[in-house]
Amino acid sequence: MNRTLVPALCLAACVALQLACQPATETTSPATTTTNTTANINASATETARKAPPIDLEQLAQRLVTQSAGVKEGDIVLVSGGVRDLELLENIVTNVEKVGGHPLLTLNSDRTAKKYFAEVPEKYDSREPKLGLRLAEMANVTINVDSNEAEGLLADVTAARRAAVAKAGQPVGEAFLRRNVRQVNVGNGLYPTSWRAKHFEMAEDELSRTFWGGVNVDSSSLQATGEKVKAVLAAGNEMHITNPNGTDLRVRVQGRPVFVSDGIISPEDMQKGGAAVSVYLPAGEVYCAPVPNTAEGKVVVNRDFFDGKEIQNLTLTFAGGKLTSMTGSGPGFEAFKAAHDAAGEGKDLFAFVDLGINPNVRLSPASKLGNWVPAGMVTVGTGNNTWAGGDNKIAYGITAYLPGSTVMLDGKPLVENGTLKI
Repeated sequence: MNRTLVPALCLAACVALQLACQPATETTSPATTTTNTTANINASATETARKAPPIDLEQLAQRLVTQSAGVKEGDIVLVSGGVRDLELLENIVTNVEKVGGHPLLTLNSDRTAKKYFAEVPEKYDSREPKLGLRLAEMANVTINVDSNEAEGLLADVTAARRAAVAKAGQPVGEAFLRRNVRQVNVGNGLYPTSWRAKHFEMAEDELSRTFWGGVNVDSSSLQATGEKVKAVLAAGNEMHITNPNGTDLRVRVQGRPVFVSDGIISPEDMQKGGAAVSVYLPAGEVYCAPVPNTAEGKVVVNRDFFDGKEIQNLTLTFAGGKLTSMTGSGPGFEAFKAAHDAAGEGKDLFAFVDLGINPNVRLSPASKLGNWVPAGMVTVGTGNNTWAGGDNKIAYGITAYLPGSTVMLDGKPLVENGTLKI
């Protein structure tokens, strides 16, 4: 998932896909159905909805609205997601209205995303996102629930078209960031689907329990851990990340702002604005955009997926904070490399370091894949880093999960062999 701070709802207007060169790419539809709160969804659509998740959806909706997003009377709230989560979306809309907010619900679908590239002329890929920009100037809050169902949905779409669509939507993300729109995103690369469960080498029911357990983590405990890690990271100078797979990277973080995604946008976060007013659920991350031009070394990713095809031994080499070479193997590497080559200026810049702190999210020991939030996870990447307090606005990025890593901060262990030491 590439974090470009572009809400899924507005991607409908600006045709901006969240393009991510990583496994569980969460593609948002560039054309969606916008409804008001009295919308009627036909019976055939609701039949595609999944069985109810193991969580109280009314309680979750209330928490998303009042705690995570902090919706207030008069707020304009953009709500988006797919038919499978219609009950949750309806509950979110109602809870927004209960506190005096004004909700706008948009339904996304894989079918509309697919039909866009199949039927809409390519000349419109780069059109000005007029509606998206208007919505960005109106909204106070966005709440998005991941809606992607199919793996490799856009595998047959050229890298050039994807890049054009992403670039066209970039101004919308910038507008949301500039206006400090509060953003709550549910999914975070873990939303339980059959294909994602296979990637993590877990049963889908097991992944579902892991996901919702991560969403339900005690926020006060998570916040306390996050603040401890933040304080240590903020006081540090150089990070040294190593992994038995050959990863050996040094990067400086001295003086850089550090952020905690604990699932709640607090009044203090609202005062800071920018990257501080976005949360990702399941929550549990501490991250920063390092000192520019300081990343040196290499990052090795054992196993990844792009467009549903496996990538093996992806190796990214950095010098002076810039990606200087990329190698890999497997059936997905060629398309992955093509997507990278098609992206614009800023694609090669080292972007962020992210540390997972959520104790409720435990992935299968057999899996070589990672995710942002498990306690002790280390994630790095290139490209867009506005969500982490940086200034690279490109609507593209590479995300590299490094399970089992060790992080030394000024010679002291912060993470050791995948275990958080705080």
